[in-house]
Amino acid sequence: MIPDGEVNPIDTDYQVGQDNIVLKVGPFGLDIHNRVFLISGLSIIIFVALTLLFHSSVESSFSSLRDWLTGNLDWFFISAANVFVVLCLVLIVSPLGRVRLGGTEAKPDFGYLGWFSMLFAAGMGIGLMFFGVSEPLSHFTSAFGGVSMEDGARVDWAPLAGAAGDSAAAERLGMAATIYHWALHPWAIYAVLALGLALFAFNKGLPLTVRSIFYPILGERVWGWPGHIIDILAVFATLFGLATSLGFGASQASAGLNHLFGLPTGVGMEIFLVLVITAIALVSVVAGLDAGVKRLSEINMTLAALLMLFVIIVGPTLAILTGFVKNLAAYLEYLPALSNPVGREDANFVEGWTAFYWAWWISWSPFVGMFIARVSRGRTVREFLISVLLIPSLACVLWMSVFGGTAIRQVIDQGYEAAANAELPLQLFEMLAIMPWVQVTSFIAIILVVVFFITSSDSGSLVIDTISAGGKVNAPTPQRVFWCTFEGLVAIALIMGGGLVALQAMAVSTGFPFTLVLLAACVAVVKGLMTEPRGK
Repeated sequence: MIPDGEVNPIDTDYQVGQDNIVLKVGPFGLDIHNRVFLISGLSIIIFVALTLLFHSSVESSFSSLRDWLTGNLDWFFISAANVFVVLCLVLIVSPLGRVRLGGTEAKPDFGYLGWFSMLFAAGMGIGLMFFGVSEPLSHFTSAFGGVSMEDGARVDWAPLAGAAGDSAAAERLGMAATIYHWALHPWAIYAVLALGLALFAFNKGLPLTVRSIFYPILGERVWGWPGHIIDILAVFATLFGLATSLGFGASQASAGLNHLFGLPTGVGMEIFLVLVITAIALVSVVAGLDAGVKRLSEINMTLAALLMLFVIIVGPTLAILTGFVKNLAAYLEYLPALSNPVGREDANFVEGWTAFYWAWWISWSPFVGMFIARVSRGRTVREFLISVLLIPSLACVLWMSVFGGTAIRQVIDQGYEAAANAELPLQLFEMLAIMPWVQVTSFIAIILVVVFFITSSDSGSLVIDTISAGGKVNAPTPQRVFWCTFEGLVAIALIMGGGLVALQAMAVSTGFPFTLVLLAACVAVVKGLMTEPRGK
């Protein structure tokens, strides 16, 4: 893409797609990177085949893998996430924030409404629907229960030291712990990679692929095997991170359909939902970015806003509105302790929640980062980081305050504990159950889960295809169909191979190596920004 205004491009002989294989298979055309596509594609096909063949015996392996990674590397994930937040905040206030993505005269391709809608629906949609009620409730109840010891070790899941018997303190701690997992840290993870991709594609003239970020470190070697490995890791991280989210979405949609219409639950229903929704996502893939993802994202944002407004109006309105400010204050108060990577005693919380979350967000970062980069040309670095980091964080705080805060108030004020006692996928529907128009609101919630599912799958296939096509942003549609199909198949394989445990294990295992990639990317991004002309 030709920049508008002044930039400082990188002088390289590499041409986008020069290592690609271009061929025709019947009526379909292919344009694939000969190593990245073949290695990642074949590896994923083999993984799906083996997991489906031996699904009855792999669950314990997935469980052991997840427990080892989160138990031994929790400090690493927490420290890395802190680095990403600090870097973003420093860039916002530094002179480097005046650099404009796409050149000094570049104009944004999308207005704020369309931009935020695509960013938010792709970034956290399914997660917010799944955890919006369940996570605040879980942290509240575990904090209220306090510390439990067996054989000299803590066995409770309370964050920090808990708040035994104090409902007000437990609510503050529970909401602070939830916001910690959904505000600055995850969005900083996305922002770092998105900024690097946008900078090196729009300003430096390199392909829109993860390896391009590392040109300041690797030089021309970035087009060889070091770059191939980076892009292959990005494909793996994206695919398994997406599969984790699709698995959560399928389990919640299944629970909602059972709650609303009495349809059966279980692995069979979840697989059926993955197949149906993947088929719908394929239609959106063929429709393209503007007609598919953008339109669906805006529809979903409207439905999500209406559902949230309904809960504010018919729920504990005053408690929700005042809770938003109180929850922000609690988050800032507990943030230093929650983000401390060493000397923690709340092992279950750190390993089972925080370490998993950071690995999951990191595995999503190639997908969300590239998608954000694709739609963020024309923004200054400062505008970009404030928009990507702070505004969605506040939106997440509001969402958690409305849905999680309402569920907690139901327990404290009304003694209604059905949501707290339900399985995680069902807790949102149990929270809505004692409100008016439960059939309507529950159905809207299911629609939200399904459409978030579709937009995530659609956007993910677009991003993986760009990486595996050597940075080409307009590769043939059949390639995106291939990746969209295999996102669904990986989710099915993991559901059959251990359900949510298997999904979490693969998100963490692919998130770990990509954390190393992201930390190196921080250095490369700063190096790249320092060579760019800065606007006034």
